[in-house]
Amino acid sequence: MIIVDRALQARAEAGNPVKVGMIGAGFMGRGIANQIINSVPGMELVAIFNRNLEAAKRAYAEAGIESVQEVTNITQLEDAIARGAYAVTDDAMLLCRAQGLDALIEVTGAVEFGAQVVMEAIANHKHVVMMNAELDGTIGCILKVYADKAGVILTACDGDQPGVQANLYRFVKSIGLTPLLCGNIKGLQDPYRNPTTQEAFARQWKQKAHMVTSFADGTKISFEQAIVANATGMTIAKRGMIGYDFNRHKEELIERFNLNYTGHVDDITKMYDVEQLKALGGIVDYVVGVKPGPGVFVFATHDDPKQQHYLNLYKLGEGPLYSFYTPYHLCHFEVPISVARVVLCQDSVLSPLGAPQVDVVTTAKIDLKAGETLDGIGYYMTYGQCERSDITREQKLLPMGLAEGCRLKRDIPKDQVLTYDDVELPTGRLCDRLRAEQDAYFAPQKVMAAV
Repeated sequence: MIIVDRALQARAEAGNPVKVGMIGAGFMGRGIANQIINSVPGMELVAIFNRNLEAAKRAYAEAGIESVQEVTNITQLEDAIARGAYAVTDDAMLLCRAQGLDALIEVTGAVEFGAQVVMEAIANHKHVVMMNAELDGTIGCILKVYADKAGVILTACDGDQPGVQANLYRFVKSIGLTPLLCGNIKGLQDPYRNPTTQEAFARQWKQKAHMVTSFADGTKISFEQAIVANATGMTIAKRGMIGYDFNRHKEELIERFNLNYTGHVDDITKMYDVEQLKALGGIVDYVVGVKPGPGVFVFATHDDPKQQHYLNLYKLGEGPLYSFYTPYHLCHFEVPISVARVVLCQDSVLSPLGAPQVDVVTTAKIDLKAGETLDGIGYYMTYGQCERSDITREQKLLPMGLAEGCRLKRDIPKDQVLTYDDVELPTGRLCDRLRAEQDAYFAPQKVMAAV
């Protein structure tokens, strides 16, 4: 940020703002629009796609922009950008193909549609900043391969918990410690929540019920921690992560680990086996009901006794795990920082290192019946759990990001993880093709026996 703010200031003073297009104009998209237009000198949101044009216009209107131009082809969009007009369209591919845009922000949360948008943007040499952990956690590794070949950056964003964890992880490494756990702090975790149980909360905060359900039932945090694992090379300690829950098991956990517990994440470093963390190469995890929620944390070690003495002096304790945390995540407020990092500094916030380490697998939320068609993320039928990618591959587990629209071949009991053999995939989906390509691209090399 210390570099990015000056770089944006220079673009503003030169009258050469970073020009951005946005895919999606829902709750989060409207927040991003307002942030860029009113709080980020040196950057302009020049075009918005939404299937419903009125929603795209609303995003501009809520940010104080009343005069917008509807565009239906590339010529109209490029002309609007050149004139400094604000454009709206119901054709996302126009933003992917138009000249004059420095980057796209993808804010849909949809896997199939998001895959189409990202692939088209990459084909047209556009940087993409994603607020779409569902897409990233399903096929992000192969999308990164395509982006690298095209010479563009594909990244998750600042503000969302994965990006905040990535920033903290990089900071901790930069001061010489070894991160062994990247964690997310939750206020609630219940895999059986659904849009009916979450309707009142969603209405209160003017969000969609299925979206807040994906937070409550653990699917969203599973995707978030999966992409952190894939960007750091970390793994998980077990299916579903450990997920210590102080809301439900506070007294039991305090007694079990002999904690001097005040309610803060600093108090729980002794709950993790350092040698296990080292053996695993670090893990991603989450905790429920500790402060500072809804922040993130990194637990790390230092091998130098001299530095351990300084860390103790600076009130981080005696180790062996030292706690670092960020007490908030500010979602849409920080997304423009990600765009500036990409365009002005060629810096990715959070991207896969290579082969996937952790996947999110489909799990039955209720007893499921043969012949039923699975609904989407955050609905009534399924929830997502983290699983190691090698196990996902070996057991042919069904990725959560591909579950919507699948038809069940057999009955599945509640809490059972689904496999590809349990379902019929919809035909013709790009996301299925890319997932198969990802699996093949990163498949372990078979060792040929000597003849």
